Amino acid sequence: MALPLYDSQPVRRVPWVTYLLVAANVLVFLLTPMSNFAVWYGEGEVRECRAAHFAYEYGAVPKELTSTEQQPLPAPVADRCGPAAFDKAPWTAAFTSMFLHSNALHLLGNIVALFVIGMGVEDRLGRLRYLLSYVLFGLVAVYGFAWTSPDSMIPLIGASGAIAGVLGAYLILNPRGRVVSLVPPVIVIRLPVWVVLGYWFVLQWLSLGDDDSNVAYTAHIYGFAAGMLFALLARRAGPARRPAALSRG
Repeated sequence: MALPLYDSQPVRRVPWVTYLLVAANVLVFLLTPMSNFAVWYGEGEVRECRAAHFAYEYGAVPKELTSTEQQPLPAPVADRCGPAAFDKAPWTAAFTSMFLHSNALHLLGNIVALFVIGMGVEDRLGRLRYLLSYVLFGLVAVYGFAWTSPDSMIPLIGASGAIAGVLGAYLILNPRGRVVSLVPPVIVIRLPVWVVLGYWFVLQWLSLGDDDSNVAYTAHIYGFAAGMLFALLARRAGPARRPAALSRG
């Protein structure tokens, strides 16, 4: 799979919102029990249990979102780590889950994609509209995933649903753009954005039947579709913010 490294289209202003979102995701991760930096959560099984409780407290659990009520922890988790010692309003987890990551690799993949692609989308939409749309994409991804798996008790965490929306918006706003990408193991190539993002979307779709994966492909698809739709509406509402001359491949 090609990993975007650099958007070849220049931006006209400092992408402060993208920088802020990247920083927020990194800072939150460092303060959670999923990070090795947060040594105050303990070691070994103690840390694993705190991470599990943390994920259920701040992650988006589909059954809680569809029922609008906090659910007891699954028996395997409760037996090993004890019952939940927190009160939770499920709808708030739709927001907090966007800033949680299971490990450093999960975080790195998300923030690289956000940093590379997000700057261009922010430049085209403007800072406030970009920030609001990012949150909207994340909510669509979370609730779309919950609607598809309404009885699931597995918490959904990660910024990938919102970032998928940013990818979808970029594809519509800059369809002739090119992205410098890394093709494992060491090939760096400049590819049309529709190739990189189109391949990514098809891969998400083809992976839907992978029951052994813990990746929420459904959330990615909902987020991507929301981003494309939002960008189409934004293009109709007003002119693109980036000069046409900068959109050539």
